[in-house]
Amino acid sequence: MEKYYRVGKIVNTHGIRGEVRVISVTDFPEERYKKGSKLYLFLSENRPPFELEVNSWRKHKNFDLLTFVGYSSINDVEPFKGGILKVSEKELSPLSDGEYYFHEIIGCNIVTTDDRQIGVVTKILTPGANDVWVVKSKDGKEFYIPYIDDIVKEIVVEEKIVRIEPMEGLFE
Repeated sequence: MEKYYRVGKIVNTHGIRGEVRVISVTDFPEERYKKGSKLYLFLSENRPPFELEVNSWRKHKNFDLLTFVGYSSINDVEPFKGGILKVSEKELSPLSDGEYYFHEIIGCNIVTTDDRQIGVVTKILTPGANDVWVVKSKDGKEFYIPYIDDIVKEIVVEEKIVRIEPMEGLFE
């Protein structure tokens, strides 16, 4: 079964020529939204996704504005509102050493350098200077771990393990 990864959500139309407003969650908009790129639109749980080919992309305020091949009017794209845009796993580009896709980190077990189990990464926040990993412990507590070199010491994606050196007060 093919896997898909979210790159954005269509929140509205823009103008009358088939442009849609997208709130993007990808770190690679230049790659994901370049002309000719394939995206998959998920409109509901019970409908299969369908493929869209990007015709144009531009930034406008906090949105990415996209048009798709074969959809040239507002009437064509009106039904897309609320839809989730995803990219297929086979279209993911390899990353440099020390770079990871969010889906590779989510689900990893967080362990201290002295082998104390902390919990599992449940989501990743991107507030600004660095990402923050939300970690849920076995007893249900949530911790926030900043993804910085001083704390994150080792990531072994294949084993779903991340070793950290907690700074004072991190788990209080």
